[in-house]
Amino acid sequence: MDVSQFDYELPEELIAQTPLRDREASRMLVLDKEKGSRMHEYFHQLTNYLEPGDTLVLNNTKVIPARLFGIKKDTGAKIEVLLLKEDIGHVWEALVKPAKRIKKGTVIEFGEGLLQAQCLEELPDGRRKLAFQFEGIFHEILDELGEMPLPPYIQQQLEEKDRYQTVFAKHRGSAAAPTAGLHFTETMIEKLKQNGIEIAYLTLHVGLGTFRPVSVEDVESHTMHAEFYNLPGSTADVLNETKNRGGRIIAVGTTSARTLETIARDQDGIFTGSTGWTDIFIYPGFEFRAIDGLLTNFHLPKSTLVMLVSALAGREAVLEAYKEAVAQKYRFFSFGDAMLII
Repeated sequence: MDVSQFDYELPEELIAQTPLRDREASRMLVLDKEKGSRMHEYFHQLTNYLEPGDTLVLNNTKVIPARLFGIKKDTGAKIEVLLLKEDIGHVWEALVKPAKRIKKGTVIEFGEGLLQAQCLEELPDGRRKLAFQFEGIFHEILDELGEMPLPPYIQQQLEEKDRYQTVFAKHRGSAAAPTAGLHFTETMIEKLKQNGIEIAYLTLHVGLGTFRPVSVEDVESHTMHAEFYNLPGSTADVLNETKNRGGRIIAVGTTSARTLETIARDQDGIFTGSTGWTDIFIYPGFEFRAIDGLLTNFHLPKSTLVMLVSALAGREAVLEAYKEAVAQKYRFFSFGDAMLII
């Protein structure tokens, strides 16, 4: 399967650079995956497409200010570091720019020495394993020195850091936000509950596996990097009950979808409380065992995310929907509008 099959034309002006002030004011394209029909709505109309007994699954990961700017201690050369995932003892896997400057043993200083990192290991794709040294509490220092790791197509830093955070963010550790969740307000969540919709949470810390570009021509040759997930036992119980009563499981975001499908694959279609790492890669031909629908944003051309959406609703139907979204001037990517596949 050629990666070019997941390409589409997108005018640059449709790439949303800033979030809407009103989270619920986003537009929402609804795609019926069985009929292929499309409807144009607003996000606050989501309740019109859910039924009592359905369950929405949200990713409650919390984004950390994971982008750091430092200098090489020996030369003063400028270095950018993006923290990806934490190992034991303040050792992190990180994406480093320019990676060629950082060899094993190199020391990077941040904040005039408030924080230091030594390279322990050189990894592929510009990644390095870094051991951090500091006095105090690491996450407080990170809050002081770090920036929110906005995607590269967003050209400006946010005035409000919390706007790149879902209202239900709880467990810190992500290098990027689960952006489908950015549309929700606390009021919206309460409204859904009052309408008989179950709300359940899981955690997947978004790392390189989600946003790494596909650099091979053959889709099946692409390798995903592993990301940490946790599905609480209470959420597993809700999901099993939903299936048993004939309700639908709607994943909010591709991160929730990937976590649920990982667990359903490993547990023969049954949900159990579990913690682990997933490198699942979902593209057309994949057999879904966990989710019945997906609420997501509009994704980059030729990305693993648009491949996942195509696996659920069909490549041609998704690309036609994207073409229509472009014509209707929907906002695309992280701060863009929503797409509901049911």
